[in-house]
Amino acid sequence: GSKLREIFDKISNLLSGKPVRCGGQTTSVTQHPQGLDFVYYKVAEKFVLQGEEEISSHHEAAFPIAAVASGIWETYPRFGDLLLACLHKRCPYSVPFYPAMKEGISAEEYRRMLGYHVKKSVVEDQDNFLKRMSGMIRLYAAIIQFQWPYGDKQGAHPHGLNYGWRWLAQILNMEPLPDVTATILLDFLEVCGNALLKQYGAQFWKMMLLLQDEFIPRIEGITGSGQKGSLMRLKQFVEKCMKEQKIPLPSGTLQPSFWKS
Repeated sequence: GSKLREIFDKISNLLSGKPVRCGGQTTSVTQHPQGLDFVYYKVAEKFVLQGEEEISSHHEAAFPIAAVASGIWETYPRFGDLLLACLHKRCPYSVPFYPAMKEGISAEEYRRMLGYHVKKSVVEDQDNFLKRMSGMIRLYAAIIQFQWPYGDKQGAHPHGLNYGWRWLAQILNMEPLPDVTATILLDFLEVCGNALLKQYGAQFWKMMLLLQDEFIPRIEGITGSGQKGSLMRLKQFVEKCMKEQKIPLPSGTLQPSFWKS
């Protein structure tokens, strides 16, 4: 907890124009006319990269990273706009949005629009792509439910659970994609399902019933034999939750005692 506060304070001091020492040097955004604009963007980009690189490999890291991000967002609203912009650009499924193939766009460019890394015309493999998208969806799902406990305002969350409800509703109103839709749905529900249940109660179970009875069969209808892994994991998760009538707490949840550490 104390370490997270230290990280928050350092980023907050940087964005507020105070001198910050890092890597043996002292720097301030006031040293250049565009310094603050540049730093706002880079901080937002770095948080999204944490989702893409760190959370994708260590799911429990979503909450500490999201805790700091939500605190910075609450204190500096402009950061939140840039965070969403970076997230949506790197992971269109966080909108949610499935880019369509348009006339005149090369297959390579279309892959980039979908979020794939393409280097020298070589497209990254599917597993790595899905892993990165998972990390960013998990970051988003953690941010919308977590409020920095030391904020001065302590008002409404700048981008709270109502956005998670909207995201889930929009996903269920879109035609699913093979592999991707099942993957991001499971990531989102594992991280945010418990919080959504607490907030929306019976309405959330109606959404889960729709997912189980109507949406999962639609995913099955477009899923090839080699793409069933993510679908089966989603199916098992939803069936278990419906049977037990509860959504487990996500791994890495920050308990009140954490902030005393």
